[in-house]
Amino acid sequence: MEDRISRIIIVGGGSAGWLTAGVIAAEHCIEAQAQKPLELVLIESPDVPTIGVGEGTWPSMRATLQRVGLSETDFVRECDASFKQGTFFRDWHTGNGETYCHPFTVPVGYAETNLAPHWLALADAPQFADAVTPQTALFADCLAPKQITTPEYAFVVNYAYHLDAGKFAELLRRHCTEQLGVKHVKANVTQVNADESGDIQSVTTDSAGAVAGDLFIDCTGTNSLLLGEHFEIPFQSRQAYLFNDTALAAQVPYAEEDQAIQSCTHATAQTAGWIWDIGLPTRRGIGHVYSSAHISDDEAAAQLTAYIKATAGAQAAASVAPRKIAFAPGHRQKFWHRNCVAIGMSSGFIEPLEASALVMIELAAGMIADQMPPTRNVMDVVAKRYNQKFLRHWDQIIEFLKLHYVLSSREDSAYWQDNRAITSIPDKLSEQLSLWRYRSPWHPDAEAVDDLFPTASYQYILYGMGFRTMPPTTRSHQLAQRAATELFRKNTARAEQLQQALPSNRELLKKVNEFGFQTL
Repeated sequence: MEDRISRIIIVGGGSAGWLTAGVIAAEHCIEAQAQKPLELVLIESPDVPTIGVGEGTWPSMRATLQRVGLSETDFVRECDASFKQGTFFRDWHTGNGETYCHPFTVPVGYAETNLAPHWLALADAPQFADAVTPQTALFADCLAPKQITTPEYAFVVNYAYHLDAGKFAELLRRHCTEQLGVKHVKANVTQVNADESGDIQSVTTDSAGAVAGDLFIDCTGTNSLLLGEHFEIPFQSRQAYLFNDTALAAQVPYAEEDQAIQSCTHATAQTAGWIWDIGLPTRRGIGHVYSSAHISDDEAAAQLTAYIKATAGAQAAASVAPRKIAFAPGHRQKFWHRNCVAIGMSSGFIEPLEASALVMIELAAGMIADQMPPTRNVMDVVAKRYNQKFLRHWDQIIEFLKLHYVLSSREDSAYWQDNRAITSIPDKLSEQLSLWRYRSPWHPDAEAVDDLFPTASYQYILYGMGFRTMPPTTRSHQLAQRAATELFRKNTARAEQLQQALPSNRELLKKVNEFGFQTL
């Protein structure tokens, strides 16, 4: 095969570059292969700092870390990681202190029974998530999703991580270069060189000369040096649907050394955005993401300071200096063009609600690793499928995030009113909301096995935000009533059992640092 793909060049480091390198290298760069393995080179600028605020993940990260070959014990110890079991929302519905949860565990019995219509029929029902999953009972007590005797990556209740993004990238770099054979070049790319066909032939660097390859992966952040600047693939703004375009990020110390570590991301709505609050073992990551068209930077900073003061004390509020990050919500019109594919912020970025940034990197790296084109000729076929899939992923993210805003009844600012304007709601989401007035989302609403958000996630947001679906009158619903009653009872009993059995987040993390998890 004269046009065999044998050398991959990743331009850019950070979480995007090193996670991509790890997934591909773990799958393909094996010295014991009969034929010559792929050669993987990562070029990282010594002068460009990483943004370092992507601190939330999805449960998929556990499988990704396993695939890369990292020990969960090492990951927790070296990345200042903690356990995330979902998101806790405050003030999104009316702005009067109301709360609801989006846990990572699907409702009990979800494969066979849709509990939503049965919950809607209950008198004096608890909150939806509390009624259908035991996981929310762990949020209030800051409990862990497993015990120290639970093996690495296994769980009692489903979980992801909060992490220090800078430390994560450094751990991945060491693992990729020392264990997976990835070549690391520290240099600035000064020029992109094309061959006669229009493909990228090489990139010129300031300290390592020209670096040639067969497939180039653009992880250069919002600069998008290869896909955006060189190939001029247009950027598609999605700000008409999701208004937030600015963030103020801060690292806040704990008031006390042994202060409880939250089991979930806290998302507290403000007048023109929302504040995230992520608990790590040594600090909290707190930030305000907002729409610059609806609030000034000074007003946004004042709201963030007020939140930190209320939750961490006046001293902490006075000591932090938030970092401003401006971003354009949207993505490239396509992500793989010729022999170049963009991953991470070079492909696009949408606000951090529901922490979709890292999972998009996982999915991108995973698809490239699984469907690595053996030749340049086949690459165009893979690229077409890749672009179709990731355009659908971006649409799903935008529709799901918009759901949080559309369901709000807040009237205290133009921001919330504008978010409910018909012109700001994707057509597909409008259709779904019309349907869900009469039928609760469940398995028939799933479109593909790789949908980003399970239908259970839609249920948690809909019914957490006070959405109502008309009760069904079908025979199958009536037959399922007894099973639903038993599932509600089992869920309550399971929640009580887990509250007694599971340690706190901080207690488990201390044990991990001292003893480590069992390996399978």
